[in-house]
Amino acid sequence: MLKKEARKITGGLSAPNKMPGPSINLPAWNCITGLKLQAVKGSVCAGCYAMKGRYRFPNVREAMDRRLEALKDPRWVDAMVTLITGEKWFRWHDSGDIQSPEHLKNIFEVCKRTPGTRHWMPTREVKFLKLMDPDVVPKNLIIRISSHMIDQGPVKHWPWTSTVVTDGNHSCPASKQNNKCKDCRACWDRSTANISYGKH
Repeated sequence: MLKKEARKITGGLSAPNKMPGPSINLPAWNCITGLKLQAVKGSVCAGCYAMKGRYRFPNVREAMDRRLEALKDPRWVDAMVTLITGEKWFRWHDSGDIQSPEHLKNIFEVCKRTPGTRHWMPTREVKFLKLMDPDVVPKNLIIRISSHMIDQGPVKHWPWTSTVVTDGNHSCPASKQNNKCKDCRACWDRSTANISYGKH
């Protein structure tokens, strides 16, 4: 499959300038757990960055809606493999989240078929992972369960997590590096159990 066709099928990838590789974003207004958390004061999702700024532009909203619709296309896995092959680092969902067990299964397949790429996927969709053994996750994918509330500790039932803190004592160096990962790859590193981010 040619990359042009793959972009047409998937809606294309995003290129967050903070990170060392591409990502794919889905509409935050379709997050299952995140949408509920947006109404909860003190939750990480209450001030969701993907519900404001450029994400509100009509052309951006339309592009993310197309990416969401593309998940139903039977060629989606092949198209994602075409777009990701050759990338060293990939982030799943710089906005949005897992939509269904089928979506997660397809992500696993993409990861298995792109063994040279390190994949990172933050998620709040615990229900899709609760009964899963972390050993079934492809070895080149790290799924980090994100805590729902600001200043809440990491979840206990999953080996890789992320938290948001307000005390200034966070492990993500981006705030000290012009909001960029630079040479840090901790989010993709399975030996790092929890990543703590400073509140935006």
